[in-house]
Amino acid sequence: MAEDPLGGPDDEFRELLRRFLSGQGDLDPAKLAGAAGLPTDPLMVARLLGQLQKAMNASGDGVDWSLARDESGRIAAQGSIRSSAAELEQLRQALNVAALWLDEATSITQLTAEPTLITRADWARLTLPVWTQLAEPVADSIAASLTSALDQQVPEELKGMVANAGQVMRSLGGTLFSLQLGHVVGQLSAEVVSGGDIGIPLLPGRDDTDVQAALLPQNVSAFGVGLDIAADQVQLYLAVRELAHARLFRHARWLRQHLVSAITDYARGISIDTSRIESLAAEFDPANPESLREALTSGALIPPKTDAQLAALGRLETTLALIDGWVDVVTARATARLPKADAIAETVRRRRAAGGPAESAFATLVGLELRPRRLREAAAFWARITDEAGADARDSLWAHPDLLPTADDIDDPSRVLAVLAGDTTAAPDALDEALSALLADETGDRPIERGPGEAPAEPDASDSPDDQDGPAEPTG
Repeated sequence: MAEDPLGGPDDEFRELLRRFLSGQGDLDPAKLAGAAGLPTDPLMVARLLGQLQKAMNASGDGVDWSLARDESGRIAAQGSIRSSAAELEQLRQALNVAALWLDEATSITQLTAEPTLITRADWARLTLPVWTQLAEPVADSIAASLTSALDQQVPEELKGMVANAGQVMRSLGGTLFSLQLGHVVGQLSAEVVSGGDIGIPLLPGRDDTDVQAALLPQNVSAFGVGLDIAADQVQLYLAVRELAHARLFRHARWLRQHLVSAITDYARGISIDTSRIESLAAEFDPANPESLREALTSGALIPPKTDAQLAALGRLETTLALIDGWVDVVTARATARLPKADAIAETVRRRRAAGGPAESAFATLVGLELRPRRLREAAAFWARITDEAGADARDSLWAHPDLLPTADDIDDPSRVLAVLAGDTTAAPDALDEALSALLADETGDRPIERGPGEAPAEPDASDSPDDQDGPAEPTG
């Protein structure tokens, strides 16, 4: 930000910020941390002030996501404990057995990358790139809205100052948002039990079409507390579920990008209610920051969804429900030998439907819930398809995005059943080509077709677990 050689309003604005960040202002920095949903302990407040001081002098225009990385890693490491060697070996054995059981429940082949065991800190570090990808559109919108609101509220003669002050506010806002996201991801690391627990593939594979399966031993143990179910049954069920999720995304190589694109497209449509920001600025009482806390943590700054966003959200929720429903049905058939499988499945369904505290915090921060609202209906849909058409036909519906069932199909599977029986008149014209390929058994588990000039995919036979540079397993 440019200095004002005459010592004008720009210097006054900087001095105001310096006084606040040095603890000389009227607002207690601990109250700012609390209002932002961050801990108010002295160490956190000192860290927040240090980052805000750095942000005030930053010249960049984007969000510094390294703050989110550092904060998420710090929180994840705080609650981590070492798993015993015996527990780690039990989980490895559970993953091996789970792979064999899945072979009996689905035609989708095994993963080429070995499943792994990771710590909470590993999970936070490896998944943060996806979280920042989902959050960045909202962070940019908030920063732009803050600058716009500031610009509209000052007289014309002070526009020069606002241009500089706006840059500072943009940087400060981005810093606060990055810290909030890091705090949420750090908390999430204590809630998830596996790489696919949130419903989307968060752990990177070797390329955009690959996915890494993983379990978090510490969280798997915590999941079973209070269930009155043997630990080995819980481990086996969660291992089967994680491998089923990973197999699906590796088989349907288009699905990961389809889902992530849908989420980011929805997020880019989010705007910030500038009138609410202006109202907060006018009414804010430094001695009582509760109104600011409520606005930041309740999602009040994000206005009601537009019709286009509601339609996009509906499609996204349908896809998430179809994914989780398929995983539920395949897992149920693969774990039929487990005496308590139904009880574990019900716990998982309730947990996914309700979401944990950190998942709720992400929803208010970004304005998006990653919950399959129609999970039970989708599971019933896949169960009927399996019973009437068979597992192979069920799994073939993931061969191409045009074959993906719709929300109407979940309510009434008859159209999909007719298509699988060979009745192409039951499908829209847009599906004809995909259906012809499916019925001719030309799609299956082959790689996505590529356009002119694109390199062909390497055959699966060349893939080897030894080529996968996955996260290191936790030591016992």
